[in-house]
Amino acid sequence: MRMPRLTAFLTATAVFVSAFTLAARAAEEVHVLNWKGYGADEPWAVANFEKATGFKVVNDFFNSEQEMLTKIRTNPGLYDVVMINAAFNDQAMAGKLIQPIDVSKLSNYADIAKDKASSPMLNHDGKVYGVPWVWGLTALAINDKSFDKPPTSIAEMWNPAHKGRVIIRDDAVEAVQFGAIASGQDINDIKDMDAVKAKLTSLMPQIKTFWSSENDWNQMVASNQIDIGTYWSGSADRAKTHFKLPVSLVIPQEGAVAWLDAFSIPVGSKNVAGAEAFINYMIDPKFYVEWVTKVGAPVSANTKAVDALPEDAFNRKVMGSPDVAKRIQFQAPITDAQREKYLALWQELKVNVK
Repeated sequence: MRMPRLTAFLTATAVFVSAFTLAARAAEEVHVLNWKGYGADEPWAVANFEKATGFKVVNDFFNSEQEMLTKIRTNPGLYDVVMINAAFNDQAMAGKLIQPIDVSKLSNYADIAKDKASSPMLNHDGKVYGVPWVWGLTALAINDKSFDKPPTSIAEMWNPAHKGRVIIRDDAVEAVQFGAIASGQDINDIKDMDAVKAKLTSLMPQIKTFWSSENDWNQMVASNQIDIGTYWSGSADRAKTHFKLPVSLVIPQEGAVAWLDAFSIPVGSKNVAGAEAFINYMIDPKFYVEWVTKVGAPVSANTKAVDALPEDAFNRKVMGSPDVAKRIQFQAPITDAQREKYLALWQELKVNVK
């Protein structure tokens, strides 16, 4: 009888050790849900973080905020960190997808700009649900080869000279907000949707195609297929700095859509300590300056990080200009009903693009 007992004991021990090993391995890994090619997944940054902390980063990616929310919702406990546009933080919190963050564990949090740190989109009932990381614009970017001098107005998108050479992101909310700016409205309080529809309808014959990733946009300009289009400010900087493409950002006189990206910790995270370490690393000025210098980036929410840039740096001189601050409109949360309305309009408009 001893042998079966011994076998059973050894089998149970092996199972226990295996489970313990898996648990320990999970505790050493930080699973991050991220935009691809957006700083936090830079190979050199990941390597530096892993060397400094001992944690191993495991990245997964999304192409839209809705995809991001779906991944968190359908994979509970899989992710430790998620990057969320602040305008979607309310939705994630309401869905009980993210948990409060103990910012006392983040040594760099004290240097986050006060207006960003206190954003009502990231704070609820005295608790922090999102740590501001970077902010930027959805403005215009141009193919330098197509212009003798940069345009100043959003109306350039409708210039017949660019017919079939205009590009816009395939995102219903962003497109409608762009149409709101073009029709002289507040992106967060659109009073005249008919004017937005008319403006976007008249733009459709200009469109070459729609883009969903930086790679889409960059390939189109690299092959000289486009003249102008909507683009993210940090992406335009990367296109010029890192990929050496003939791209320049234009902040129209009518304004631009501004957004704030933040890091959150999903409910059920198996490695909260690792998540806190990752977030703290990503808001560190040292990382940010290296990111801007090597690759190009949006504007850090950390004031010390921005102050560490040269005085003539775009993210300090231009993006920090009071004149630009007056023209931009930060995205606020929208309701599901609004989102469905925007999506229906956008799907209707896209049908007419050949």
